[in-house]
Amino acid sequence: MKFSDIHEAFSYIEGFTNLEKTQQYTVRTYRLDRMMKLLHHFGNPERSCRIIHAAGSKGKGSTCAMTASALASLGYTVGLYSSPHVSTYLERFTLAGRFFEEEYILDAVHHMFSRIRDFHFPEEQGFEHPTTFELLTLLAFLLFQQSGCDYGVIETGLGGRLDATNVVSPVITAITPIELEHTNILGNTIAEIASEKAGIIKPGIPVVSAPQYRDAHRVITRKAAEQGAEVHHLPDLLVHCSSRSDMKKNHIQLVWSDDTCDDLEISMLGSFQAENCAMALTILKVLNLIPGSAEREAALRGISSAVLPGRMEVIRRKRITVIDGAHTRRSVERIISSFRELFPAGGAVIFGAVNGKDHSHMAEAVLRHFDRIIVSTPGTFKPSNPRELYELFTYTAQRMVTEGDLDASPIILLEADPAQALVRGDAMLFGEEGLLVTGSFYMASEIRDLCMKEEGLCP
Repeated sequence: MKFSDIHEAFSYIEGFTNLEKTQQYTVRTYRLDRMMKLLHHFGNPERSCRIIHAAGSKGKGSTCAMTASALASLGYTVGLYSSPHVSTYLERFTLAGRFFEEEYILDAVHHMFSRIRDFHFPEEQGFEHPTTFELLTLLAFLLFQQSGCDYGVIETGLGGRLDATNVVSPVITAITPIELEHTNILGNTIAEIASEKAGIIKPGIPVVSAPQYRDAHRVITRKAAEQGAEVHHLPDLLVHCSSRSDMKKNHIQLVWSDDTCDDLEISMLGSFQAENCAMALTILKVLNLIPGSAEREAALRGISSAVLPGRMEVIRRKRITVIDGAHTRRSVERIISSFRELFPAGGAVIFGAVNGKDHSHMAEAVLRHFDRIIVSTPGTFKPSNPRELYELFTYTAQRMVTEGDLDASPIILLEADPAQALVRGDAMLFGEEGLLVTGSFYMASEIRDLCMKEEGLCP
């Protein structure tokens, strides 16, 4: 099978069973023996490089991007596999953030489908053909193998224990903050979700863990002990962690328990990035990749240059727009805090979230800081219900006013069309205010593409 361009190729891949869209969970659907069989058919390309594997509810994309960029700055060839993408599938597989040439990806896709033509799973393993995410994961490993990568930095798609990426034998695992998310699939409590995320912990392989809720911390610690894996808890290693952002740079200071200090400026904005910087540096320390000052400086340069679309991304247009894919309670609270640091005068927010998220707590966080809110549609890639979300915002606002948590009722609008939501959002702003777009990566993608086209840029 031949494809004329990557858009055609990825459209075809999307035509397979796409669990990112349906999120229908069954044990037959999410099972590692499928991915193992598929990779074995291709000669196990995942074994061609050293793997760094990360799971978590938020921050794992930034942590992985910083880790990959730091490794590249140290002189290694590094493949980075992340999800979801914001504007193009090219974002999912990169060489430490640098896109592969489209022709190179097409060659890999053609190779993949030439060998998969007669491949199928037996009935007892669920779907006869690979799913979309299984194919994308295979493609990432093939690209990294063909590129001669020394390291592959791999972000889980959903959960961890039964995620298609969890077939790797990593040199280290990392678990970023865990929150309530995908409750229809991963569980209804922090402990249940943490159990799924901690499923990436392997026997004897070191673990780096971000600050966690108490229940998540207990689960991770217990799982690591069962696996004989040493855990490096970030709160035990850091004495001080701070961030100060302006519209161009993020000024980070990290003070470690060994009395060393790192001061750096990074490209990725937001106070929450300080913690992600610390995670990346700790991963490198545990792997003994920055034994001296020269290596440490190189790693810091790499972290400083790391970029990732849709993470506290500032788009300069007639009205400055900040786009972030925050989709958990804590991440929404953090992005709002960082937004207010850039825009003390405040502004308006366009909010859109897919089903299965902690909508109630995210709505409360938004309502505490914004009096102008537009609920819109986060694309069509995953199911969502903007009207139901709008009604939740309206009900929550009324309750918070009654309970004295809000002084007055905010303006809450339902605008299903993202393009019209952007127009109405602009019209709500005054003076030095800004526009925040958040709630999901899919909402971020919709508005980002519109903003980029408005500025005459290719998303």
